[in-house]
Amino acid sequence: MQDNVDLIVSKLLDSDDTTVGGGAGSALTAAMAASIVSMVAKLSRKKPVHLTVEEYEHIAAESDQLSQLLQKGCVEDYRAYCGIVEAFKMPKGSEPEKNARRQAVEAAAVHAAKVPRDNGRLAAKVLELGMKLKGNSNPACLSDLMCAIFLSQSAIKDCALNVEANLSMIKDGAVSSSLRNDMLELFLLAVKN
Repeated sequence: MQDNVDLIVSKLLDSDDTTVGGGAGSALTAAMAASIVSMVAKLSRKKPVHLTVEEYEHIAAESDQLSQLLQKGCVEDYRAYCGIVEAFKMPKGSEPEKNARRQAVEAAAVHAAKVPRDNGRLAAKVLELGMKLKGNSNPACLSDLMCAIFLSQSAIKDCALNVEANLSMIKDGAVSSSLRNDMLELFLLAVKN
């Protein structure tokens, strides 16, 4: 998996590469935030501030797990985008081909909306863990913690925007409405804390 993440990172940092964008970037941003939250928790358990050593260890372990999931989510976002590109390449010469292409584009768009939604929900968990440490962690790590909080908030918002970016390709009203509600929920999670 790490090879895939490294590939995505190199694509994200290449401004001439148009295959990776904000969705993968937001997942990777949230993964970085989770790793920073874990680091702050680990540094704070040496001199506990309002939390027990066990609570710091739990936050660190959960954050490390979220970082791994979000790195996978970064790769999955890239793959979801590639799925849309492939669907648009399908032939459209005959009516059956057009119908098959339309269905493939919509299925790919649904998947491409669900991936950032799920990544946004993971980023919201990172934000929640970061907020648990706010005022309860090693004071020397405050700038690190705030960086993680700001990164996770940004990632949640961008994940919501990436859900929205795919909605215009989804013609099923119930699916589109559900995903729109999920998008609004993400925006609320970003500003709640």
